[in-house]
Amino acid sequence: MKPILLTFLLAAFLQSLLAQSAKENKYWEQEDVVPVFNPSVYVCYRASDPIIIDGKLKEESWKEVPWTDEFQDIRGKAFPVPAYRTQAKMVWDDKYFYVAAKLEEPHIQGKITEHDAVIFHDNDFEVFIDPDGDSHLYYEFEMNALNTIWDLLLVKPYRDGGPPINSLETPGIQHAVHIEGSLNDPSDEDEYWSVEIAFRSSVLREISRGQVPREGVTWRVNFSRVQWHTEVVDGHYFKKKDPETEETLPEENWVWSPQGVVNMHRPETWGFVHFTDLEAGEESVGFTYPESEKIKWALRNLYYAQKAYRAKYGHYVSKIKKLTKIGFKPELLPRDIEVKVGWHTFEAKAISEERNWFIDQEGHTWSVKK
Repeated sequence: MKPILLTFLLAAFLQSLLAQSAKENKYWEQEDVVPVFNPSVYVCYRASDPIIIDGKLKEESWKEVPWTDEFQDIRGKAFPVPAYRTQAKMVWDDKYFYVAAKLEEPHIQGKITEHDAVIFHDNDFEVFIDPDGDSHLYYEFEMNALNTIWDLLLVKPYRDGGPPINSLETPGIQHAVHIEGSLNDPSDEDEYWSVEIAFRSSVLREISRGQVPREGVTWRVNFSRVQWHTEVVDGHYFKKKDPETEETLPEENWVWSPQGVVNMHRPETWGFVHFTDLEAGEESVGFTYPESEKIKWALRNLYYAQKAYRAKYGHYVSKIKKLTKIGFKPELLPRDIEVKVGWHTFEAKAISEERNWFIDQEGHTWSVKK
């Protein structure tokens, strides 16, 4: 086992797939039980020049690669459009996976200066990375406009018991903030703050079964922006409160790849970042969802259904047809799926031409070559 694990554990096809998604992914009678499978996609090019981490995004590499789509409400496009624009970019080289973002903000503010504090209590920018796409053992990084960071590792999502490893200190990470305007000054109006982050590939490799950036590799990644409703009192920013309840108004959550619910810890709905050896600006590369993702999504919906069934009836089922009692539609599963049930456990298997795909009661997905 790798050191960090020892330490912290101890385009055409794409279009046709999207066209089919409404039919193939509606496994439920109820609307919006789970989101339709339509994660965002970004092709990540190799950097064409050295990246200096200063938050300013002046390198040619940043100029040559596209921005992501604008962030949207975490629940999806049916919800209100964010008040301020947020977009991100990514590039890579032999040592680092680089992330940059630009966050429009008329009043740039921040209070938290303690490392590994809960940064999202300020307005923040967040990165989530699951390199091998199994929804377990993934990385979370948060930073505010003061360049204060929180880095942690999730053994598995909170819904499946966590736990978060807050003691993680990411070796070799670089991060910076640039502010176009002023910080914590309510007397003026600002333009934006931008961030740059360099994650060492050798570190992320230790949670990814060797999935470092290289030609043809795909990671699951997402970005989030937490934005609080604030007001100025005596020259200082304070979070607004509901006048009736006196409770702090809930934050806004704006993301790159929507989650369907207010919960970032759903790695199966994060975006796809596809790496290419082509340098930024050389030529355009397309990406299609692998066929295996359709299989994994069917298994994921079965997992959702099993969890819902157990919450209502106290146990998992081995006969998928029983899940119709909670509104699930087994007949829409794209292939036969075998289910084994134990004492408070289950394991489901789907068979493809080359591999057998599995999911268990903790939402962990994996495959075995046939």
